[in-house]
Amino acid sequence: MTTERHTRRSAATIEQVAERAGVSRSTVSRVVNGGSRVSPKALEAVQAAIEDLDYVPNRAARSLASRQTHAVALVIPEDTNRFFGDPFFAAIVSGINAAMSESHYVLNLFIASDDPGSKTTRYLTGGNVDGAIVVSHHTADTFVNRIAEAVPLVFGGRPAVPAAEDYYVDVDNVAGGRMATRYLIDAGHRRIATIAGPTTMPAGEDRLAGFRAELEEAGLEPFAVVPGEFTAEGGAAAARTLLEHTPGSRPEAIFAASDLMARGAVRTLMAQGIRVPEDVAVIGFDDSPVAVAEHPHLTTVRQPSRRQGEVITEVLLARLAGEQPAPATILDCELVRRQTA
Repeated sequence: MTTERHTRRSAATIEQVAERAGVSRSTVSRVVNGGSRVSPKALEAVQAAIEDLDYVPNRAARSLASRQTHAVALVIPEDTNRFFGDPFFAAIVSGINAAMSESHYVLNLFIASDDPGSKTTRYLTGGNVDGAIVVSHHTADTFVNRIAEAVPLVFGGRPAVPAAEDYYVDVDNVAGGRMATRYLIDAGHRRIATIAGPTTMPAGEDRLAGFRAELEEAGLEPFAVVPGEFTAEGGAAAARTLLEHTPGSRPEAIFAASDLMARGAVRTLMAQGIRVPEDVAVIGFDDSPVAVAEHPHLTTVRQPSRRQGEVITEVLLARLAGEQPAPATILDCELVRRQTA
């Protein structure tokens, strides 16, 4: 009798667990695979059903049958200097890792700039991962399309070359650009310049679009638009360009589309004896550790980078569990007032 009971229970299926718990098969699958998108009530019911039925998922057999690797790739199409030098990546990877740690998936990191995509693509399309996340997408990163054809993929940020089937999690960069510019206008500034991000990236385009739109509504023209490439060195060079823009004239305020660019600009201005914010106000974008690493502390637009990483992972895990999450998720920004504007 004992042997018969043990055999019957050990052979329990995922469908029987779902029926006992009163939930769908996909909900049981999410619980078994460590997914986070399960209500506490459903989680408790599934766990009770698993215990009652002695259900033990055979991960090895399931992996062989479905070709699952329980690995996810994080692809960063940037060079190592930018990856390790920009706090944005630390924040977003922290969020991705935190959300991934609650699942049974392992995270593999690929910094793909030194490889034009060939090696990375061969590996990721060769059955070595179940899904992928791409953060910091440029228009030239066409190799990502081949990855998207092979495995479920979620973009961190709006894709540079969008397709109808894309999934992405972004921050409202246009609203953030408008927010920063409106703050400067409301402070009485009229000669407002921007140090813009790369036009090959949607974040750079969108923040610039927000800057232009807010100035237009106020009946103002940009004092100047100078590229800065999202780096401190680019911000410093852009500030020098702005100071040389018109002899005897300089902007009253600068919106830099990243904190790194804002910090580079502030250093250059102060080295020229220009007071910040008394002579030139500066506002950044990110609210990264760079904003408060030196004095004066940056006034900036805060983007929820760590939360963005968490949501990206939640969307990918939902796709891997067979769900259909919303294709696009947009997170809000907020203004943080400090000392530079």
